[in-house]
Amino acid sequence: MKKAPLALLTALLALALTAGSAMAAKVIKVGASPTPHAEILNVAAEELKAQGYDLQIVEYSDYVQPNLALESKELDANYFQHKPYLDDFNKEKGTSLVPIAFVHYEPFGIYAGKTKAMKDLKDGAIVAVPNDTTNEARALLLMQDQGLIKLKDGAGLTATRRDIVDNPKKLKIEELEAAQLVRSLPDVDVAIINGNYAILGGLKVADALAVEADDSVAAATYANVLVVRAGDENRPELKALASVLRGDKVHAFMKAKYEGAVLPAK
Repeated sequence: MKKAPLALLTALLALALTAGSAMAAKVIKVGASPTPHAEILNVAAEELKAQGYDLQIVEYSDYVQPNLALESKELDANYFQHKPYLDDFNKEKGTSLVPIAFVHYEPFGIYAGKTKAMKDLKDGAIVAVPNDTTNEARALLLMQDQGLIKLKDGAGLTATRRDIVDNPKKLKIEELEAAQLVRSLPDVDVAIINGNYAILGGLKVADALAVEADDSVAAATYANVLVVRAGDENRPELKALASVLRGDKVHAFMKAKYEGAVLPAK
């Protein structure tokens, strides 16, 4: 009978230690696009848990709210965008957000709509491209690499339709919201689609009519980044997250899961 209270105290102490350990876990709240960003973060969460961090992922379906939520301190970080988009956003919205890790690269692809092969693209064909500045430029650069158009010298990463100086097929460039490009395929000849939206739409890079080269300017420029508020770059939990996202386990997951649609940043 005398041992019962001792056993009870031991059990309560163990429970208290477990609860204390759980309470001690540092929460990291990160905003992300559902695919592939949230999926990649779920892999990172396993490693972070072992380091005493509780990674909480908030999914967003657009490119604006996760930056606004980070700026307003609803999030600790976000992971969904490349640096040119972030730079434009900071300039337009007056935000102070900075990248702390280049994580992965999603090759842009030209996908078949009404036209099933590049050689069959006829004069006056409709080509759908993203309507935001940085991604439209990226689409136009891919078209130029494929010999479809020529851009004026120096247009580069800020190119728009107005910078096209040669369009031998008189292709009609139709600007659409990036999230709508997959849906547009039945109505256009081809569409140039962001990697994450292509994945969400069930498209495979292997089926694209053309894809950005891994040594292109775009590959080096448009890597997706982990972003935090200026001044938070050295927070230990965010540095830990950045390290895990660039680690071997996450890289192996990217290669196995996405079959070339998502590649580790160099």
